[in-house]
Amino acid sequence: MKFFLSLCCCLLPGLTFAQPGINEMQQAQQDLSSSFFSAFDCCMVLAVLFGLLGALRIYHNWQMGKDQIDSAVAAWFFASFFMILSGPFLRALFGI
Repeated sequence: MKFFLSLCCCLLPGLTFAQPGINEMQQAQQDLSSSFFSAFDCCMVLAVLFGLLGALRIYHNWQMGKDQIDSAVAAWFFASFFMILSGPFLRALFGI
């Protein structure tokens, strides 16, 4: 038992050196920051596309005489609004 305990105490410092260092953590944060901003831009582009496509479809339905367009307006608006809010949420979640 004493041998096992002393062996664990001797191997413990070796395990701590095997952990990633500060340089690796900073590199991972830089990689996350660079890929996050491209994802943030993608969210904004998708929000614009949802808004434009929704506006065109609603305008078309309105011109065709369909009366029930309120639900379509809400659906397209909130889809675009969700994409706009997902960027700051992810930024706060990852601390970037």
